[in-house]
Amino acid sequence: MRIQGLIPAIALTLAFPAQMLRSQPVIPSPQTTYADLADLALAAPTVISGTVARVTRLKGEQAAGVAPGHARLYVQAAVTALIRAPQGVPGQVSYLVDVPLDSRGRLPKLKKQQVLLLGQPVSGRAGEIQLVAPDAQLPWTPETEATMRAIVLASTRADAPPRITGIGNAFHVPGSLPGEGETQIFLTTADHRPVSLNVLRRPGERPRWAVALSEIVDEAAEPPARDTLLWYRLACFLPQTLPADALEGAEPDQIEIARTDYRLVIAGLGPCVRNRAVR
Repeated sequence: MRIQGLIPAIALTLAFPAQMLRSQPVIPSPQTTYADLADLALAAPTVISGTVARVTRLKGEQAAGVAPGHARLYVQAAVTALIRAPQGVPGQVSYLVDVPLDSRGRLPKLKKQQVLLLGQPVSGRAGEIQLVAPDAQLPWTPETEATMRAIVLASTRADAPPRITGIGNAFHVPGSLPGEGETQIFLTTADHRPVSLNVLRRPGERPRWAVALSEIVDEAAEPPARDTLLWYRLACFLPQTLPADALEGAEPDQIEIARTDYRLVIAGLGPCVRNRAVR
């Protein structure tokens, strides 16, 4: 079907940048994880729940760069809920998305389907959004929307955990009794706010660790719960081993304890699982 005046060439350029036109095929993930959703949500200024109202397949020049076995669609969706939209959006939005065809070369049935959209506004074109990733149109489920809302809410709080960029330094201080001591590992963050990992050892007890989001360490603090924003910031961005330069100048026996305590933290956080084919 030829589109008469529906999508001028400039709209295609604005709404689907070159890097997305050259994107790899989007392979549906077996299960979208918390980390997958957080990656998308934190990159998206606009997060919308909507219902697909109209789907138009683009061909020719308007489908340049589409991967084999895929089709480019111009989608119009009715907005059913705003999860995040600082600038607001009208009642209907439009966007471009590449989708995989089935084994018979047919389009997926999107019309009337509920979707979650993660994008950014297109400058000067009200009602158009640009998806932040080729797979940023997600099938809607109550669980996915609830998780997305929780991530967005947590990220906008004044005390939201900052983005972790690395490890600054670490040291272990022995206590007065054998087997007693404390390891502190200071992290570097994107906004330079203090974040530290603290491991406390007491004789006859299992080591305990916690996270401090200020310069004050609360010994009663607990490790972050899995599938929370703080957990994501740590589990998905900390290195698996303690860098050697973080322990520069420390005694060999203290270095070994600090490394052991860091491994304890990494094991306690558990793996950061991502299933998205596109990152």
